[in-house]
Amino acid sequence: MKIKSLSGIIITGLFIVSACETKVQPPNIVLIMTDDQGYGDFGFTGNKVVETPVLDQLKEEALLFDRFYVSPVSAPTRASLLTGRYHLRTGTTWVTHGKEIMRPEEKTLAESFSENGYVTACFGKWHNGEHFPHNPKGQGFDTFFGFTAGHWNNYFDTKLEYNGEEVVTEGYITDILTDSALSFIEKNRDEPFLCYIPYNTPHSPFQVADKYFDKYKEKGMDDKNAAIYGMCENIDDNIGRILKKLDELKLSDNTIVLFMTDNGPNGVRYNAGMKGIKGQVDEGGVRVPLLIRYPGVVPAGKIQYGLASHIDILPTLHALCGLKFKEEFPLDGIDLSPYMLNGDSIPDRLIFTHQVKKKLQPSPVSVRSPEYRLVIQSNGETSLYNMIEDPGQKRNISESEPMITARLTDTIAAWYTELTQDLPYQPAIPVGYKESPVVTLPATEAELEGGVHFFGENGWANDWLFGFEDGENTASWTLDVKKEGIYDVHLTYAAVPWSKRENILIYTDAEMLYFAVPERMNAFVVKSPDRVPRGEAIERKWPTVKVGSLNLMEGEQKLYIGFNGELKSRLEVKAVVLKMKLDGSK
Repeated sequence: MKIKSLSGIIITGLFIVSACETKVQPPNIVLIMTDDQGYGDFGFTGNKVVETPVLDQLKEEALLFDRFYVSPVSAPTRASLLTGRYHLRTGTTWVTHGKEIMRPEEKTLAESFSENGYVTACFGKWHNGEHFPHNPKGQGFDTFFGFTAGHWNNYFDTKLEYNGEEVVTEGYITDILTDSALSFIEKNRDEPFLCYIPYNTPHSPFQVADKYFDKYKEKGMDDKNAAIYGMCENIDDNIGRILKKLDELKLSDNTIVLFMTDNGPNGVRYNAGMKGIKGQVDEGGVRVPLLIRYPGVVPAGKIQYGLASHIDILPTLHALCGLKFKEEFPLDGIDLSPYMLNGDSIPDRLIFTHQVKKKLQPSPVSVRSPEYRLVIQSNGETSLYNMIEDPGQKRNISESEPMITARLTDTIAAWYTELTQDLPYQPAIPVGYKESPVVTLPATEAELEGGVHFFGENGWANDWLFGFEDGENTASWTLDVKKEGIYDVHLTYAAVPWSKRENILIYTDAEMLYFAVPERMNAFVVKSPDRVPRGEAIERKWPTVKVGSLNLMEGEQKLYIGFNGELKSRLEVKAVVLKMKLDGSK
């Protein structure tokens, strides 16, 4: 199926009201978050190059939280935004290899709003778990259109997921996601809705239409920043389309619109003089703008300078909508609505930031108070900054302020000890849910033995495996089989045999499949309109073939892939796909 958007296939809930009935409807929510757009990537934050007229105007119509803090990278921010809890509590610690997954028992914003009668949808990048019940459908969203990985390979005419099904799209990804969000809003105009739009730009790969790119090249930008600023302007245009649609449907007065980003900028560029970029726990890596517009309720054109954070969004939205939140786990966030409606200052508080770099500890960690930021690097180096007198973090005063340094260091240690007592969280891949009869085991979630390695150094999303030279070199996936039965096994791979049809082995401790390598299996490279060389894996058209069936017993077990004896072939493995057979036949 080839589509430009989901306007023709989104199915919404039913809402019936008699003609003579008057219903007071709680406000709708449109929550927009961009990916790798820093504090300084807007006109209203002082950038003299990028053009963001829609968001500049939204700032005049909204309340700006100017000291708003998120996590240094994507998946942790998303987990905290959705749960009102620090990401370490949710099990999410990093961005790949299963460390981005959020525990399915976490109570999300979507689950709570659904309980309160809202229709919910997510359009864009999820990045908190690929498999049910970790995916958007398992975490409370009625509709999901986008992708679940940490990044996407191509932004033009790409394949996306609609409620578990792959669809081919036409156009630029941000435009397509917006088209579908507009369709959802229009179809649900008569009932309360939560529309979560986590755009995936300006994250790499750096791809954008010529009209945006050329504008910033003419302004003197290098190719990377011209692409990034072009992507930012494209986001601005699409947000303008959303706001226009709300106006046309006469929904603006009863819709809370929020705009934020997920971390600091993905590179060194204008960032209002702050130290730090994406992946760093300094101010510039975690401070982003938050705009909240709710006409007639939230004061327009005002600025709140108190400390606020992504963990505050869930309790704040429940309060603004007058909804009850059935708390199943303790929240870390606070309700910001009293400080929005009355203009009061947010009480002094501490905001903590943690950044995993592959291993849980040691990792950079930081704490922000209204006056200070303490930063502890992974090597133990400690710095203290007075953020009022030195907002650019140029003078380390840890030695001249030993008592403050010691107090904040102890506070971080206590916080970290409490939040990591149930970590690491590395769940087995759930298999056998009726909601997800097809489960893809991606290369990036495999455990590697011997010489097996990723194509890219870090094994980001969409990568694949090399290095199956002999029987000692294997990749494996830990499965949690929910329903015993026969599962068809498909292999997504490429291979060039050396001289004979060697056997690929796919096996568990109980059963083994032999699959002869064909003469050749190609995975052709997909042309990518990158403006600069990418750091991620390239996109390829991978063939998938059925290799047989396995009887998987209920419970936790490992699925392996390797070779029988020495391998002469060049083998590249993208994924193993399991399809539950409903009739039980081989």
